[in-house]
Amino acid sequence: MNANTRILLDKLQRLPPERQAEVEDFVDFLAAKAGKQAAFDRLLAIAPALQAAGVKPMTQEEINAEIKAARAERRARAHRP
Repeated sequence: MNANTRILLDKLQRLPPERQAEVEDFVDFLAAKAGKQAAFDRLLAIAPALQAAGVKPMTQEEINAEIKAARAERRARAHRP
């Protein structure tokens, strides 16, 4: 464990439990944000290859439908036992 991690852990341990929960939520938010950025970067990386292959760009309606379907699938997985 590096010195920065130890300092952060010490500070975190001094916080009351409700503040520790807020820090955990914030860390989760940052991780999700990083994941979304990585996915976006991967999409941008393949855009030239798609264009070169003659693949037509999706319409806004198609994009919205894909997003809606992905969210519905994620919700369904979350509610499975």
